[in-house]
Amino acid sequence: MKSAIVTGASGNLGKSVALLLLKEGFIVSGTGQLPPGITGYEGVKIDLSDEMAAGGWVQDIINKHNTIDTAILTVGGFAMGDISSTTTAVITEQVKLNFDTAYNIARPVFTQMKKQGYGTIFLIGSQAGMEARKNKGVLAYGLSKSLLFRLTDLMNQEAEGTAVKVFIVVPFIIDTPQNRSAMPDADTSKWQTPEQIAGNIYEYIKAPS
Repeated sequence: MKSAIVTGASGNLGKSVALLLLKEGFIVSGTGQLPPGITGYEGVKIDLSDEMAAGGWVQDIINKHNTIDTAILTVGGFAMGDISSTTTAVITEQVKLNFDTAYNIARPVFTQMKKQGYGTIFLIGSQAGMEARKNKGVLAYGLSKSLLFRLTDLMNQEAEGTAVKVFIVVPFIIDTPQNRSAMPDADTSKWQTPEQIAGNIYEYIKAPS
């Protein structure tokens, strides 16, 4: 049986990913809890910004399941602010939320996948992190997310010649109750549901190497 890691499995996107993988027969190890009665899910509560705790959790999964087939890392946070209002403390906090929580899992997972010779990792980017012109008013958030794009490139370079692949997912706007509440007058016709994004991710998971 295939083994997956989903961080933020109790969030909108993470939950959709976890439920789809469970439906497809994966054992899912995740941070956060799913509704009771769901089989195949192993949930924990840990601080992913704690490198030792995150690495220890990944090692526990490897010890139990021997391999990790895929990891989808959805944990993150958001902050508003332009240059004049953004201190280094805000930037540090956003890097902790959006980069450290991903890197502390991606690093040991990537190391394991190189040993086993295959696997997929999915990081969650943003348009603000991808393009400076879309970073206006969200400086710290965009800077922290931009690190994930560089990390994706570096990991794929290091994994060249293997069946280990690292992807970065860049949603437009995710159709969630929170976003609808924050933007009540927005045109939601182009928004993506968490289920649609989860489905897109799964297409890459099941694709031949």
